[in-house]
Amino acid sequence: MALNDTLARVDADLAAGRIPVARQRLRGLVSSYPHEPAPRRRLAEVYRLYGDAAEAGRWMYLEEDRSPEETAAFEERYANAVRRMRAMAWRGTESDAPTPFAAQQLAAVREDASDTLGRPVTWDGLVEVKGDAWESGRLTDALSGIGCLLLAVVLVGIWIYGLVSLFD
Repeated sequence: MALNDTLARVDADLAAGRIPVARQRLRGLVSSYPHEPAPRRRLAEVYRLYGDAAEAGRWMYLEEDRSPEETAAFEERYANAVRRMRAMAWRGTESDAPTPFAAQQLAAVREDASDTLGRPVTWDGLVEVKGDAWESGRLTDALSGIGCLLLAVVLVGIWIYGLVSLFD
């Protein structure tokens, strides 16, 4: 009943021109009811009012009647599969999807994210993934380690120079 009550409040907010309030209510509904298509559809409608095709595409991504332009804008903004997976705000498994099309989309995004990370990832296990996987890789890890080592050497050098200067 809370879902329908909140959707009715969203209608009242939109009728009164309180679009940011409606958007916030809908974001809360998507968070509370990730498997329900109605809040996602309504949130896409609100983002269309803002003229934000990428966000509209984000919330319509699991719908078969989605706009190709909005979908492309969403995929461009969230180009990395891990970022796209986070943006979709899904919890559970693909079997929780309301339609076969949605289950197929969820599975495709999860598989792409697993390929990006080089290991299997689940919708609920995404919390354990740090960053958006752009920074993962041996070269980046090596450069980060070298940078930390150089910083430590410089700091120790400054400390030794200060210590020697103190006793001169």
